[in-house]
Amino acid sequence: MSNRSSSSAKDLAGMERNTTTRKRWQAAAMAMLGCALLCSPLAAQVSSYGDKRAGENSGDQLPQVLQRVGVTQKLNQQLPLDAQFVDETGKSVRLGDYFGKRPAILTLVYYTCPMLCSEELDGLAGALEMVKLTPGKDFDIIVISIDPSDTPEAAAKKKEFYLKRYGRPETANGWHFLTGQRPAIDQVTDATGFGYVRVPGPDGKLTQFAHASAIEIVTTDGKLAQYYLGVEYSPKDILLGLIEASDNKIGSPVANILTYCYHYDPQTNKHSLIVARIVQLGGVVTMAGLGGFMFIMFRKDIKLGRDHDLTKKENG
Repeated sequence: MSNRSSSSAKDLAGMERNTTTRKRWQAAAMAMLGCALLCSPLAAQVSSYGDKRAGENSGDQLPQVLQRVGVTQKLNQQLPLDAQFVDETGKSVRLGDYFGKRPAILTLVYYTCPMLCSEELDGLAGALEMVKLTPGKDFDIIVISIDPSDTPEAAAKKKEFYLKRYGRPETANGWHFLTGQRPAIDQVTDATGFGYVRVPGPDGKLTQFAHASAIEIVTTDGKLAQYYLGVEYSPKDILLGLIEASDNKIGSPVANILTYCYHYDPQTNKHSLIVARIVQLGGVVTMAGLGGFMFIMFRKDIKLGRDHDLTKKENG
């Protein structure tokens, strides 16, 4: 009677252990599956952003169209302060109107950009949220479109969006979204070392631009003090750059690791979206991890079941 009771107790304990194990790995698997499902639509959204078609990379060389695309860091270079632009209100301005009192952050984008320009401005706005300085008081933000067909209306919409994104509407006088014609744009891009080329959009027309992503810190007298490349920026670095630029100090070159807006293949007339590839890779890694985890837990669950059955047989 005692042996039978002991055997029943062991069986019950074994069943409880199996049940607990199943619940644990099932809960973990569901959590990982939820993560994978969240990653999958994100990858799909980014890869189809702008209705682009994915092209293949050919070797390790940049496509010829990107040979002229990049950022040459020209520290201590004077910006063309006499260059004429139009601000988001339709008012004619000189670039020099924004210098003399405080430093500035300069960024070159275009307002109809379907991809990287928004990533760049999002990264800038996000970083500035953690910088304890006030636009319009301690520094200015100057956004210049490289597309001469962009309008003040488009600039106004971008300013409204990013001012709301920044969350401090009282700093509106520190945000400047400019448009201009080719001579003025070329003056600024030449001074900053910003290389770009027109590329066809999905309709085959030359309505888009291949370019790299960067922001520049500019001193109070309009000289280039620091470059930050990519689409994510360190709030600490931006703060330090602005403080030094306020004293007209020039920084040091940074690693020239570029993020391109488009990886364009002129032979196939296709675009490969680099950000999309990164997001999609993350989804693949997540799914692979989920599959491996489930496989290991299934094997462990089967082994526990076999050990329990063997113990039950041995106990009669």
